[in-house]
Amino acid sequence: MEPLLSRYIWTNTKRQQVWILLVVALSMVPYYLAFDLPKQIVNGPIQGDGFDGTGTTQVFGDITLPIFGGIQIFPGIPLERVPMLVALSMTFLGLVIVNGLFKFYINTYKGRLGERLLRRIRFGLVDRILRFPPSRFKSIKPGEISSMVKDEVEPLGGFTGDAFVQPALLGGQALTALLFIVVQNVWLGTLTFAVVAIQLAVIPRMRRRLIVLGRERQLTARQLAGRVSDIVGGIDTIHSHDTTNFERADIVARLSRIFRIRYDIYRWKFLVKFLNNFLAQLTPFLFYAVGGYLTITGSLDLGQLVAVIGAYKELPGPLKELIDWDLTRQDVQVKYEQVREQFESLGLIDPLLHAPDPRPDAPLGKPLSVRRLSLVDDGGAQVLDQVTLKFEMAEKVALLDANGSASGALAETLGRIVWPTSGTIMAGDVDLQHLPEALVGRRISYVGPEAYFFAGTLQDNLLYGMKNAPQSPALYTGQEAIDRAWETVEAGLSGNPAFDLNDLWINEESILEHTGEHDMFGAVMSILRLVHLSDDVLDLALHTHLDDRQRETVADSIVALREEVRAELTGRGKGGMVAHFEEGSYNSGATVGENLLFGQLLASGDALRQIVRSDYFRAIMSSDTLGERMFEMGRTIAGITVDLFRDMPADDPFFDRMTLMQPEEIPDYTALLKRLEGRDFGGAATADRIAMMRLSFFYNERWFRFGILDDDLMAQIVRTREKFFDDLPEGLSELIEVYTEGRYLQSATLMENMLFGKVDHGRGNADLMVRAIVGEVLARHGDLCREVLMIGLQYDLGPGGRRLQAVQRQKLNVARTLIRSSDFYVFNQPLKGVDERTLHLIHQDSTRFLSNREQAPGIIAVVADDTVLTDFDRVVRFENGRVLRDGNSETDAHINDSL
Repeated sequence: MEPLLSRYIWTNTKRQQVWILLVVALSMVPYYLAFDLPKQIVNGPIQGDGFDGTGTTQVFGDITLPIFGGIQIFPGIPLERVPMLVALSMTFLGLVIVNGLFKFYINTYKGRLGERLLRRIRFGLVDRILRFPPSRFKSIKPGEISSMVKDEVEPLGGFTGDAFVQPALLGGQALTALLFIVVQNVWLGTLTFAVVAIQLAVIPRMRRRLIVLGRERQLTARQLAGRVSDIVGGIDTIHSHDTTNFERADIVARLSRIFRIRYDIYRWKFLVKFLNNFLAQLTPFLFYAVGGYLTITGSLDLGQLVAVIGAYKELPGPLKELIDWDLTRQDVQVKYEQVREQFESLGLIDPLLHAPDPRPDAPLGKPLSVRRLSLVDDGGAQVLDQVTLKFEMAEKVALLDANGSASGALAETLGRIVWPTSGTIMAGDVDLQHLPEALVGRRISYVGPEAYFFAGTLQDNLLYGMKNAPQSPALYTGQEAIDRAWETVEAGLSGNPAFDLNDLWINEESILEHTGEHDMFGAVMSILRLVHLSDDVLDLALHTHLDDRQRETVADSIVALREEVRAELTGRGKGGMVAHFEEGSYNSGATVGENLLFGQLLASGDALRQIVRSDYFRAIMSSDTLGERMFEMGRTIAGITVDLFRDMPADDPFFDRMTLMQPEEIPDYTALLKRLEGRDFGGAATADRIAMMRLSFFYNERWFRFGILDDDLMAQIVRTREKFFDDLPEGLSELIEVYTEGRYLQSATLMENMLFGKVDHGRGNADLMVRAIVGEVLARHGDLCREVLMIGLQYDLGPGGRRLQAVQRQKLNVARTLIRSSDFYVFNQPLKGVDERTLHLIHQDSTRFLSNREQAPGIIAVVADDTVLTDFDRVVRFENGRVLRDGNSETDAHINDSL
């Protein structure tokens, strides 16, 4: 990267900088004229200089260029005293407008220039991240790097427009004002120049301390961001080792250091500001004293003094901004150097190797071989030692060693996850590192135990490995086409590639040919079935709350399927596992609140608070004893929950199923219980009554079994429900979606809509058995089943895929690799969390799928033991980083048995 920010800016924006500097130079002409006009107005029309009597005129608007004795462009117009005053005043107003327009254009142009360079810098940094060698990522923190790209380069973009224009503009304005003052009076000009010289000499020197402090502040803030990122990434370790308070102490220490630095910045900053303001106000004092004396003695006329004071009013602003510019220049140079230090790296990947290539069938040299390959880890241990191997197409090779370090390391080097310390990996006769990633990344597919997924849907992440290059451009019409053309031009001016995220990035033909399916849905589901993930996709869909678009597609069909599902459950003797929604009866599978409202809340979490605090609800609950009984129910629930879970860690998995209260709410309920000691429903404060009643809303006897909900209370809830809906206000009815037969419930899951009820979780494996039957019913309706599975494919995985279970993430990681058509597949124990039986089935199905292709790929797999060796053509055993044995799998298995 360019070491000097100013040179980097000039290199990338010189044409625009030259243009705006010319505009700045041109703007100095009306700027100077605006200084001179007040003197002409005061001395001329106002004081009467040149207007000796009635009818006397002076020429207005004479334009004569001082060339070859003077070339007259316009002779001017003779005007009397009052018309001259009006003409000069209107000219002054016109100059104000012209100067304002110049400032508007210059500042707007600077802003656009700065944003373009900021965009260029950010893209360049992310581009360098993508080109870092693998070893570089071991020494950087994602939180710090992302903070630098997002925040620390922000001032660099803002400074871009000011880098050359600001000193030219501000310096030009200051020099123009000084020149005007000198022209009016040499002594006043000398005094002004002296004060300005002091400001320019002293203030920047004092502000250097601010730069040092600012650098420390930036560094400590970045380290804080990195530490917070560590806490988020290691939250499970922190809770499991009870080190939350140690982490708090660490954060306190960091915040204390940042506080001290920022406090020093404030003190020094305002000291500098005080001195600068004093020097700025010293000159007006001299003008009033010295200038007033010169006016009294006749050495300076009043118009000149007014003009000088007016000119000086324009001087402190540019000077202050010029000093600020110099401080900013030094500050952003420091920031730029810090960014440069973090993003400099040896061994950056050549950008030409990352050039996009839309060809899906570009050939890779055969065979794939490693020659005298060695790898030393960060601790200095020899992981691979002079390994030489060859892998052919259609060959299935198992890599095996005692602890998996050598075989795993070889798999990582083949997958380009790590780079070897010495030796080469060859594709035919070409070094793999000299081949473009567009070729190597497609023809060699690697999958390891670490599975990371980006925020997006399950299908987006499954097809992520196919988004290699745009296959065909997106089609735009009308305003969209105009906007896209503008975006393309701006991308070029900012040094960004003109990629369009809306282009077709996935080569669907390649996927269909690879899987042998006729459409993308079939291809996707066939791969998911290979890794035993298709049932999980159906589960995700069934437990999804559909959005408006999805409901338009399947809602009516789901409602029409309710009777068939109910009949199937009854026919198999499983009808009792589902508590259906029926008017006039209590649903044991639903919560107290759902039974009382006979529906679910449509609005946000605040809807329940609005209902229980309404006068209507209070009146209903006061009409019988239900309010008091629910209050006591809430008190009992709170007491039991607090006693059971007061000392339980906040990250205990039980809290994932505990819907009554969250871990952070336990102290609040503890205090509430203490406050209610000795008080009944009538003696409790309104807020406390509401809190306890709200808690009872989430209770389900089948789930929690506290023994506090009997048949009598359930019957009373049903009776109160009927009264509640008799005269329900419109404002409250809008918050509740009532269970209505024949209608899709948007607040319920897809499964609940098919059942029109709740699964009784009190019965063992009820959820699994009901889901299996629902799945069978759906399978009879092919089109509807397809729509439901497509909903599951649109399931949002959340950051890092955290909404999936660990085993699901591992399976999806393998599926993401299998859907790609490659020459070699490298499997580095990607399914460590899967049970042995499922692992063996996935291995067999995947191997069969890949081997049945017309051109069978090479399969290289790291295996943990000898139980699967017969599935491979060849076994390579390692010992102490070297190849111990390389031979036929049957021979190797026989030798191993004999040992």
